[in-house]
Amino acid sequence: MGPPIRVLVADDHPIVRGGLIALLGTLVDIEVVGEAEDGASAVREALLSRPDVAVLDLRMPIMDGVQATRKIRAALPGTAVLVLTMFDEDELVADALAAGAQGYLLKGADPGDIERALRTVASGAAVFSPQVARQLLARVRATGTEPFPELTTREREVLELIATGLSNNEIGSQLHIAAKTVGNHISAIFLKLGVVSRAEAIVRARRAGYGS
Repeated sequence: MGPPIRVLVADDHPIVRGGLIALLGTLVDIEVVGEAEDGASAVREALLSRPDVAVLDLRMPIMDGVQATRKIRAALPGTAVLVLTMFDEDELVADALAAGAQGYLLKGADPGDIERALRTVASGAAVFSPQVARQLLARVRATGTEPFPELTTREREVLELIATGLSNNEIGSQLHIAAKTVGNHISAIFLKLGVVSRAEAIVRARRAGYGS
């Protein structure tokens, strides 16, 4: 067994924060290394504890979760951000993912879903609650436009698999190409789409109907 997944929990509601910390404390090889009651504190705690995953609410005082996500991801690119919130408005979802969040769950998710989401984002892949995925797909289908004509056929295949949350190694296995080649395709996709992170590419792709 490898080292534990180190987690920071940030939520302005003490009962919610305490309940989540208690849940995580029951899980094998997951360790809570910090907690915060607002976005600014979350950023400070992240810089101190350097967690593998930061679990953030979006509506927090002093600094909201979107700003905190952006700052954490900029300072600690190795720290994944999992949003756990009660808000599922389209713009909030898009803002959080554009800021660098790799996962978006709604409060009320089953403990098993939270555990799976934590492990997924810690591995470098992305995860979305079914409600959020449906909303993004509905927005895309409403546009009725042909997405990403600037991409090659292979780049679209890679983007489709990125949108499903697969890692570079998993994409390579599916397409029978090396993970390094996948990385080269992803770099080209980022350049052509004008994005700078995997999370931004995912939200663009899901808006276009990829990954469904």
